[in-house]
Amino acid sequence: MKHRMHHLDEADVAASPVTDPDFVALGLGGTNMMAMLWTIAMGRRAVGVDMRGDPFLGVHWNLRVDLFHQLGLIDRMMMDRYGEAGVPHHKDGTVFRLAERFYSTNTLAGDVTPDEVIDKYDRVLHLVGTIEHVEFIDDRWRDGRPHRVLTVLDPPPVPRVPEPETIRSDLRDVLDGPSTFQAEAASILRLLRRYIEAIAEMDLATGLTPPRVRLFTHHRVMDAEGEGFVRQPDGRYRIRIMELQEFDFKGRFVRIPMPGSEPIDLGVPELFVIAEGFDSTDAGRLGFEQHDVSVDHQDGRGPVVAQADFIAGLLEILVDGRLRRRISSQFDADGREYWVRQIAVGHENDPEVGWVLVQVPDFKSFDPIVEGLVPAGTDPQSAEYFGAYQHLLYEFYIQQAAEVLGIEQSALRRVQMAYGPKLFSLIERMGDDALIARNGVVAGDSFGNGHFLTSGGAMTGMIGHSARILRYWQARNLGKTPEVAIRELAESIRQDTSAWLEVSASEYSDAVPINFGAERIEAIVAASGYPAGVHDTRIEAARRHRHTLLPLDASDWRRPVFRNGIVMTDPLPELSMHP
Repeated sequence: MKHRMHHLDEADVAASPVTDPDFVALGLGGTNMMAMLWTIAMGRRAVGVDMRGDPFLGVHWNLRVDLFHQLGLIDRMMMDRYGEAGVPHHKDGTVFRLAERFYSTNTLAGDVTPDEVIDKYDRVLHLVGTIEHVEFIDDRWRDGRPHRVLTVLDPPPVPRVPEPETIRSDLRDVLDGPSTFQAEAASILRLLRRYIEAIAEMDLATGLTPPRVRLFTHHRVMDAEGEGFVRQPDGRYRIRIMELQEFDFKGRFVRIPMPGSEPIDLGVPELFVIAEGFDSTDAGRLGFEQHDVSVDHQDGRGPVVAQADFIAGLLEILVDGRLRRRISSQFDADGREYWVRQIAVGHENDPEVGWVLVQVPDFKSFDPIVEGLVPAGTDPQSAEYFGAYQHLLYEFYIQQAAEVLGIEQSALRRVQMAYGPKLFSLIERMGDDALIARNGVVAGDSFGNGHFLTSGGAMTGMIGHSARILRYWQARNLGKTPEVAIRELAESIRQDTSAWLEVSASEYSDAVPINFGAERIEAIVAASGYPAGVHDTRIEAARRHRHTLLPLDASDWRRPVFRNGIVMTDPLPELSMHP
């Protein structure tokens, strides 16, 4: 019997409980969903818990080719273990293959609706776009005058089919190598979720006991002390979860226990992984803490906190299959030079995706009083103050975005914005040890986070940390005890995150970008005339003056605010002189 995909509702899930699973994923982002897939492919039982429902993260990711190869390996392992009758199928009876929905030479890139592509209603498109243009713009001043060096690099080769044997084991090589694909984060997350849901639906339909997988997607660990994480005499934890009701309360999303619902006891898993984003309350309840990471910029001041401030915006403009990086000079009132970075990311054949992130120089203030837009003493909570702040933010963003895109500011102001401009602060943080319980670890951004302009965090979790779960089960199959295997797992997670932080450290002060690959970086250095390792001026984070500095809030994607305008479908103009 071939089982087709359909949506699995919460009632179905609750009707088929699972106790003492092999693996519990707390948080269903890319890290834990890949970890669940590896677990199921190894013949183990998995449970996923998340409180946000369906994936909705709207940012775009630059994807390394290893993810494509890993999806192909999962497809192969699932078929080898369960046979054609035991893997999900599409409505037309064909096998649901993760790698094929991700990318195929038989389909095209474009403006995708994820579920239409995943279930093959749309037979023309695949989810990702390839990167066809890789460009680096060096607009730093030279000898007191404007100076521009353009470096156009060869795009990375795109494999025709997954090649699992080429998956790199050293995450440093993965992160510092070029990106091959670009995709909306929600598209990739929905691909993983739909495949897992399809397995759960199959097991429910056949009455498989115990089921291979169960999902609880409007739930979280009970938050009362000693009721959610219940410590056992041997040091392991039993996990109990509760169903949530979500609603918009005066402009904020609020989640409370579902009235009349009862706790769900998942039992004591052999392994649980907390990967719930950069600020996990569940990890904190088990004693986990992150610490700021310091970087020595070689400017004579010693190590300082690795921090940078950016403005993000989604412009509906045809950036296309392009990864464009720019570094430029900004000067403070005393004439000191600072290097700031901008990045433009698109999607092949999709004019509605023009992500532009621009760095804010350390001396820049968006305080309307300091900038003279409102009188001294204006209430920071007033509409006048906030409106002036938004004006300053938008004007700076448009100026910087116009320069990296090569488009006149007047033209860019007419372009529709689907998101932003939104100011956020990027601070590197990391925990001391990923092992937080005898049967539990922290992974993904919950363990550590670094510079994510080139999607380093997503790739560290999805390609690095999740594959460590595969190696955990392989170690167990070879006879290693859970205690030894989980200790090795925790150390591997730390090694992966350390590699990410080391690779991304240069993004805070060096001219040379990461994620272009060694040969491309050599070409950039040769063209710019600056030796590798030259650093710019820095100001300590404590001296910064901003109206607000917050991380990007995932809830923003549930409450879109548009700046009405045109969708610009013309290709970006050729870059020429320094702006």
